[in-house]
Amino acid sequence: VLSWIHPETQAVIMRCSQPLVGMSGKRNKDDERYLDIIREANGQISKLTIYDARPNVNAVANKATGGGYESEDAYPNAELFFLDIHNIHVMRESLKKLKDIVYPNVEESHWLSSLESTHWLEHIKLVLTGAIQVADKVSSGRSSVLVHCSDGWDRTAQLTSLAMLMLDSYYRTIEGFEVLVQKEWISFGHKFASRIGHGDKNHADADRSPIFLQFIDCVWQMSKQFPTAFEFNEQFLITILDHLYSCRFGTFLYNSESLREKEKVTEKTLSLWSLINSEKSKYTNPFYTKELNRALYPVASMRHLELWVNYYIRWNPRIRQQQPNPVEQRYMELLALRDDYIRRLEELQITNNSKISNSSASSASPSQMMSQVQTHF
Repeated sequence: VLSWIHPETQAVIMRCSQPLVGMSGKRNKDDERYLDIIREANGQISKLTIYDARPNVNAVANKATGGGYESEDAYPNAELFFLDIHNIHVMRESLKKLKDIVYPNVEESHWLSSLESTHWLEHIKLVLTGAIQVADKVSSGRSSVLVHCSDGWDRTAQLTSLAMLMLDSYYRTIEGFEVLVQKEWISFGHKFASRIGHGDKNHADADRSPIFLQFIDCVWQMSKQFPTAFEFNEQFLITILDHLYSCRFGTFLYNSESLREKEKVTEKTLSLWSLINSEKSKYTNPFYTKELNRALYPVASMRHLELWVNYYIRWNPRIRQQQPNPVEQRYMELLALRDDYIRRLEELQITNNSKISNSSASSASPSQMMSQVQTHF
């Protein structure tokens, strides 16, 4: 299915799940023709680029359960690249290790080696690197791309949404980011209930995994490298993650749109976006500078990636809470003063206009007033 169209080149980002080729190498002529049509729709390329989010060995192993990947024989007009992003089980174990080093104790003497042993930032790097490849192929390579993992609702959503965030400045606004999450994650069927474990007391459930958390972490990494490119601030991202788990809103409930419609979620609950949009100033980045048609490519290097301390370690009682950025705080104060001055100026203008209007009416001569009355009739 279609995720995004480049406004100038008409190159597209498409997404799907793995082809069901199995060990016997089954083929589907309709599927092969469909991919050829996608390639032909972009007259600038000879081959369609397919990005498989999985490591090569995992894609091969999936053949045993009926899955697999696109072969050169079946798809001669496509080129396939594996992005080596690990599955939900690896990510779950990585987050568990991260939790163990940040709560309840933070070992100062072995902090860097402990953080490295979690492999969390390595996984963030791989996701960002994959998204950069997708975005660059569409923008610089002017090529249409197809993205998939195994089922098409975990790593695929990470890659397509991050690539769109890099390519399209609209998705870097508050409204645009809400649309991005609603479209690429919620509407396309990311299994929030299974991945988060809403209402499930079995904490060892194998379906749990921090896929959406990883995506938001990647967005935070980008916002650190491009501090003026995003309309939203860090608190916006933290609020989304807090309510991912809170179940206070219906936005992230259930595994699919079908189930949400069946349970009448929109009728029975509020949307998280309604809360955020009612307090927009609280989530606005004061340094935001609107730039149209500018692609952002973050540096996906371990030297440039950081642990998100304000999210992962904020509840540790032994860690002193970070103070607000004094520059940002002062800037917000100045913006508030500016808004107050503008409001007062508008009030003065209304008052002055009213006085001028009253003065003009009272200074009119009797003959002028009679003339107006006669004209009116």
